[in-house]
Amino acid sequence: MTLLSLFTQARTYLKHRPYPVLLMAATPGSSFAALPGAQAPTRGTGTSFLQTFQNYAFDGFTLIGLCLCAFGIILVGRHALGVYHEIHMGKAKWADLGSTAVVGVCLIGVTIYLVTTASNIL
Repeated sequence: MTLLSLFTQARTYLKHRPYPVLLMAATPGSSFAALPGAQAPTRGTGTSFLQTFQNYAFDGFTLIGLCLCAFGIILVGRHALGVYHEIHMGKAKWADLGSTAVVGVCLIGVTIYLVTTASNIL
């Protein structure tokens, strides 16, 4: 199917059925009617533009920190699965998986603590 035939089919469809197209053109206004307004930052809007921008930046950096924390949790789980695979291949022992789990839990705890502390410092 070429692009020209596609446009030709669309033109014939619109020529014979104009009412659905008019209905689709009229509905976007009513679909935006129930949308909520923009949320203020968690620390308030502030008294100036710069303070409002700083409050939005605080929210952004907090979100980036939480994403890094989630990424760290995923990496720890991925490494644990790799060690589990190596156990079945005969390259590692169950003690390696246990030590990976202990170190992983400690890393996750430290990461969560650092993200919480960083959000208070900002």
